[in-house]
Formats: sequence, structure tokens, C-alpha cells
Amino acid sequence: MEIDAWLWWLIGAAALGIALVVTAMPELGMLAVGAIAAAVATGVFGGGAVAQVAVFAVISAAGIAVVRPIANRHRAQRPQFASGVDALKGRQAVVLERVDASGGRIKLAGEVWSARALDTGHAYEVGQEVDVVDIEGATAIVM
Repeated sequence: MEIDAWLWWLIGAAALGIALVVTAMPELGMLAVGAIAAAVATGVFGGGAVAQVAVFAVISAAGIAVVRPIANRHRAQRPQFASGVDALKGRQAVVLERVDASGGRIKLAGEVWSARALDTGHAYEVGQEVDVVDIEGATAIVM
């Protein structure tokens, strides 16, 4: 019993789909789509080996050319919702104890934090509003 070429393409697409799930590489998904397109071209149009490989190559390359830039753009984006200490960066706080290069205390997001001035030559007095520029451990860096 001989297996038709379109079935081999579907088996290849399934193998690529499994590899996609295991590795999470979107390129493998595009190769699987190319294999499905080659299976359809073979089953419906009865193309020869050269036509099958050409359909596979063109569809796979086009898919990768379209999907890769989109995936890279999404990977480079910051998350929409910051959480943890990332959510505190850029917020304003009120000085509770004088803050200078050696330390102090601020009220940030309803909690008392130890703080240190970003500029070593600058000090912030009680009641002054400051901006949190970074968090190092349990210390807020302010300016």
C-alpha cells in the first residue's frame, strides 16, 4: 500500500505542529502552514514534487516574513500593566523624614519606605513631594 503525497505533507505538518507546541517557536507554525498548503495543493490540484516543494517554500517563507516582525514587535513591548515594584516607579511620594544621599523615609502608595536621594548633593525636607525613579531592594530612589 502506497501513501499519497498529500498525506505525507499532513504528517509533516502534524510533526511541525508538535514541535511548535514543545518549543514555542512561531517559525515552526509557519512551516506547518506551508506543509498544509502543500498537502492541499497536492490533493486538490495534483501537483508534482517540484510544485509541492515550491508551494511549501513560498507559503512558509511568506508566513515567516509576515509573522516574525509582528512577534518581535510584541516581544519588545512593555507589559501594559506594571506590577510589583515596577508599578511604583514614576509615582510621587511624600517625605516623612529628611531624605538625602544617606537615607530617609517617604510615604509611597500608602506605605512607609526607606528612601535615598538620586542626586547625592540634594536633600528633601519633610512634607516635600518627590518622584520615585527606581527601587533598589526595599529602598526607593527619589528625586
